[in-house]
Amino acid sequence: QVQLVESGGGLVQAGGSLRLSCAASGGIFSINAMAWYRQVPDKQRELAAAITSGGDTNYADSVKGRFTISRDNAKNTVYLQMNSLKPEDTAVYYCNAEIRGSTWNWSNYWGQGTQVTVSS
Repeated sequence: QVQLVESGGGLVQAGGSLRLSCAASGGIFSINAMAWYRQVPDKQRELAAAITSGGDTNYADSVKGRFTISRDNAKNTVYLQMNSLKPEDTAVYYCNAEIRGSTWNWSNYWGQGTQVTVSS
């Protein structure tokens, strides 16, 4: 059974850095796009950054120049390096991936979420 496990969240002061990791496991044949979303209470989940299987990236305007998404295809892992963090980056960050598993169908999977809190 496919699952995504995130790590690396925590509390950091404004201007600091954090690195999030998300490892996919469980009968994976192929992974297409991977992405990081974030959500604050009473707001919709929004895309922070995405990366294709070929390495093309896409960022929300609010994180461009500060966040970097990358992936290690051999490890089925996606990373989000977050620099120059601001209090408004505080959110629960969710990993997302399009995965072909043992059913041979493409499905969309979510991680459990990791809290990032930036203090001013």
